[in-house]
Amino acid sequence: MKANAMKETLFKVVFFIAACASVLAVVLICVFLFANGLPAIRKIGVFDFLLGDTWKPGNDLYGVLPMILGSIYVTAGAIIIGVPIALLTSIFLARFCPKKIYGFCRSGINLMAGVPSVVYGFFGLVILVPMVKNIFRLPNGNTMLTASILLAIMILPTVVGVTESALQSVPDSYYEGALALGATHTQSVFFTVVPAAKSGIIAGIVLGIGRAVGETMAVIMVAGNQARMPKGITKGIRTLTSNIVLEMGYAADLHREALIATGVVLFVFIMIINLIVSALNRRSGNGR
Repeated sequence: MKANAMKETLFKVVFFIAACASVLAVVLICVFLFANGLPAIRKIGVFDFLLGDTWKPGNDLYGVLPMILGSIYVTAGAIIIGVPIALLTSIFLARFCPKKIYGFCRSGINLMAGVPSVVYGFFGLVILVPMVKNIFRLPNGNTMLTASILLAIMILPTVVGVTESALQSVPDSYYEGALALGATHTQSVFFTVVPAAKSGIIAGIVLGIGRAVGETMAVIMVAGNQARMPKGITKGIRTLTSNIVLEMGYAADLHREALIATGVVLFVFIMIINLIVSALNRRSGNGR
């Protein structure tokens, strides 16, 4: 008994250390970002930094508004394109997919989640860029639309995984009750099961947004990377993540600090998204 108690105590200590290490990592990231980024924002000016429309480090102009809008627009395009496909895929897997092919479909989606970003980027560069260029008769296929389509493909595994779990967690009594009232299988799924899984579906969409906002390598390869105000879906743009990666290798002094401050803006975006997910999960857990 004494040996068992010692083992339990040991495991508790190990788990506590692991949890503290995770929290410490997040705290250190926050401290590094804000300690190095906030002074740059103060030097440049909060409004000049966040609302400035010109990014020219050579002229000491550090306005990140073009990159903020670029990230928002590309993410919005990915959600508009990808979410309907992901939702319909989730409904098919949860309520319509034959058991014989479910494993194959599920494995394919899981495989998509494991594909490296750079591979998606090569796919976009070789397939999507020429396709967009030819369809819209553009001089260059590296556009906001191309990046949105590629991100829509990349967020599918995230959204499908969460939404399918939410749909499967709906009690069978909801579905059976709809059938008992005379609804068809399709009506029962779309008008009873799907609304009951609303919180989980929204959480999946929000996680998809977080995935799209934080993507870097694939976007760099297809978006055009032009640090200017977005001028349309067939024009090139630059996102916050792309801006950091493209210039950090040679940046120095205030330029480097401004890039770290860009990371602060991105971190705040991701934190807001995580808070939204937590609120949705809490609401779902309370049964509301």
